[in-house]
Amino acid sequence: MVLPLSLPTSRVPDPATAPPLNWGILAPGWIAHMFASALRMSTRQRLAAVGSRSPERGRAFADEFGIARVHTSYADLVADPEVDVIYVASPHSEHAEQALLAIEAGKHVLVEKAFARNAREARRVVVAARRRQVAVMEAMWTRFLPRTDIVRQLLADGALGTIETVTADHGQLLPADQVPRLHDPILAGGALLDLGIYPVSFAAFALGIPGAVVATGALTPTGVDRQAAALLTRFANNPNAQALVSCTLAAKTPTTASISGTLGRIELDGEFYAPGRVRLVAPSGESITSAPPELYAHQGLAYEAAHFAQLVSDGFTESPQMPLDETVAIMEVLDSIRAQLKVRFPGE
Repeated sequence: MVLPLSLPTSRVPDPATAPPLNWGILAPGWIAHMFASALRMSTRQRLAAVGSRSPERGRAFADEFGIARVHTSYADLVADPEVDVIYVASPHSEHAEQALLAIEAGKHVLVEKAFARNAREARRVVVAARRRQVAVMEAMWTRFLPRTDIVRQLLADGALGTIETVTADHGQLLPADQVPRLHDPILAGGALLDLGIYPVSFAAFALGIPGAVVATGALTPTGVDRQAAALLTRFANNPNAQALVSCTLAAKTPTTASISGTLGRIELDGEFYAPGRVRLVAPSGESITSAPPELYAHQGLAYEAAHFAQLVSDGFTESPQMPLDETVAIMEVLDSIRAQLKVRFPGE
């Protein structure tokens, strides 16, 4: 491989250029705080309303972000005529039902990852969205970051040759006494849906959906997955390739990712799923690195919000960068991993 003088330039627009929509925040937890902060700092999107079953939490969130209306029921939030888009930021166990509630109210919906507890629930949401002809998208923010677009261009140009191996890990130290929801099977806790979704989605981005999944792992005392690792193989367009993905609630891992091919490799330093640089490495060890990001950490959530706002404003109902069929297929991979770990949530 002869390294280029520079890497491709990201084609991702400045989030501030997206047409402003009125957003309703459903469930004002931690990720909703990160999302609202990113919208307020880096976009023209308007935070119009918040819905919370706790009036105190809803009012505190509204005061923090200058939101005019607080709804104490999700039904009232999705019925709010001043709201264009609902952002579902509740635990995984609630995603499908709350997305369906918003869809039936005729609202466009951005659903936090993982999209649902399982593929069956995800399909219900997709069918409803297509029937109502509203825009729905999984909030897999990594897909919309500038460095992801650099990787997208390198892959499209064949810069790596034939891809042979993809690796990605995501581990955070999240004990039960600090993040109880992730250890609660009723809330669809565990490492996989919260953390493992990133490596699995990254593998799908690089290689497509695997035809075979072999998984192993360990459970918490409450019966959710403490950690998981999987080998993904039999990709339709690249039958010799493999992806190695892992996640854990029990340790802070490097959270890096790589795509290795016959002509070179791409490396994404941690946190690979967040804004950062792209490094292209030749077999000789020579490398070239992209410029630093303009937005850091969770401020990068502005890109997915802007993408979705542009999508809605342009009259589209599905994102070409995170298609609903791919979201469902990724959920099927997660289902397979959970089944091999013998993790089943109440009500499934």
